Amino acid sequence: MSKAEVGGYADNINNSPSTSGDDMEKVMVPVEDMSNLDESGLKRDLRLRHMVMIAISGTIGTGLFLTSGKTIATAGPLGALMAYVVIGTWLVFVCQAIGEIATLLPLPGAFTAWGARVFDEAFSFQMTYLYLLNWLLTVPAELSASSLIVSFWLPEGSSFPVWVVPVIIIVVLVIINLLGVQVYGEVEYWFSILKVVTIIVFIICGILVDSGAVGGHVYGVQNWQIEGAPFKGGFRAFLSVLVSVGFAYGGTELSGVTAAESRNPHKHVPKAVNTVLVRIAFFYILSIFFLGCIVPNDDPRLANTDGTVLNAPFTIVFLKAGMTGGASYMNAVIFTSVVSAANSDFYVATRMLMSLSRNGWAPGFVGRTNARGVPIFAVAITTAFSCIALVMIYAGASTVFDWLVSIIGSIIFLIWCSILFLHFRFRVCWKAQGNTPDDLPYKSWGYPYGHYIAMIIGTGCVIASFYLSIDNKPNIAAFAGGDMDPAYIAARNKWAQGLLGAWFPWVLAITLYFGWKFGKGTKIVNPAEADLDTGRWIPPPKSTEEVSKVVPTWKKILSKFV
Repeated sequence: MSKAEVGGYADNINNSPSTSGDDMEKVMVPVEDMSNLDESGLKRDLRLRHMVMIAISGTIGTGLFLTSGKTIATAGPLGALMAYVVIGTWLVFVCQAIGEIATLLPLPGAFTAWGARVFDEAFSFQMTYLYLLNWLLTVPAELSASSLIVSFWLPEGSSFPVWVVPVIIIVVLVIINLLGVQVYGEVEYWFSILKVVTIIVFIICGILVDSGAVGGHVYGVQNWQIEGAPFKGGFRAFLSVLVSVGFAYGGTELSGVTAAESRNPHKHVPKAVNTVLVRIAFFYILSIFFLGCIVPNDDPRLANTDGTVLNAPFTIVFLKAGMTGGASYMNAVIFTSVVSAANSDFYVATRMLMSLSRNGWAPGFVGRTNARGVPIFAVAITTAFSCIALVMIYAGASTVFDWLVSIIGSIIFLIWCSILFLHFRFRVCWKAQGNTPDDLPYKSWGYPYGHYIAMIIGTGCVIASFYLSIDNKPNIAAFAGGDMDPAYIAARNKWAQGLLGAWFPWVLAITLYFGWKFGKGTKIVNPAEADLDTGRWIPPPKSTEEVSKVVPTWKKILSKFV
């Protein structure tokens, strides 16, 4: 059935048995009656303000607030800034690719479901499991940080069991997710506002401190001229921080996942993905710039080996501004950010489990939803994995957190490369079926050259992580104490961490792909036969007034970014 035939209606497939795809009963439902209906059982209850705020800061957490100092300490102010710019550039085009396809096909599972449509079912299989693993590991990583954050308020020598904090947060996350996607969106909206306000306050504070208007010392860019700066450690150090920067940016692609529960994907998804450029430029890059200007890269506090808020780079700047309560304020903000990020991670993990179930790649009961559109069994499984945080606390939260950052950062790189590949493949299928880019409800800007640049950046980052993971092996002869030398043990553990982080996700992805492909005999999809219709969101025709409405040029330009 052509697009012209469906008009202002959505093409829903009835799940009743049939002998073939052609015999399936097609139910024509006016789109205005579908605002809260999805054949997968999900509720379309996310409003525009939810989508935008989730896209802007839904996953800002420990990656920016706690680990950004290590990036500056390792690569220097310019090296750190360039790392955020390079990875941010890659991410902008990844999100544009997501926006284009998710607006057309707001499917449960988002980009992890596209592979089966435009390339190969085995590709979707491995991608969904990898993305699920990413979030099942990220939830405990965020929760483990909560115990360190709360310890800031405890008196020295306190016997308070810090494991209680992650337990309380887990209970809260379960309640939020069981209440439905609208409650999730509302909670994230207000958490995101707090984070946005904090970063704006920090940037204003950074300008005042850097200029000398507050604190009495003009910093300017003098910390870019000290020994080691601005490129501390050279190009090698710059490459070594890319994975941790990827971890800090991780989750920005959530706009594609939430599309399946948006009230109007055609309006909400483009606006959400277009805020990514603003988020990267304003929140991340400006923050890193002022951190590098005000805090010297040789400040021992930036290493933040114990993961405490007192040594968090944002706190250091507030203290330099004379804000004695800055540490307590930042601790509270970081704590709420951890809860917010864990909430987003928890949500995505349940949706990935649901996608696996609905595609027949996990037991059917995992994808069952209740009356609120919540996949309750998926929530239970995610809750069980969240409890890993309790084990991490006893194993050493800070140490385990570093291992998880290495693995999660590499998985994020793999997912972003896969999204760009699927977008190229989608365009091939779209063209093969007689469509043009102008037929798309949202067309990603910068295609194809911006996406080529993004793929080059992504490939370079992956190759760099492979190279560094092998080349960083410590030479035992360089340590006086041999294999018992504490310095050697630390260097060996760091090398093992990098080796596991760089290679494990890719080895697992290849194993899952070929295991499923040969086990099930899946075939690469013929572009002319790719299913680009099932699950499409078709908006109602625009009214005569909307069609004739003249939009000023400046508004058209602004809408591309905000």
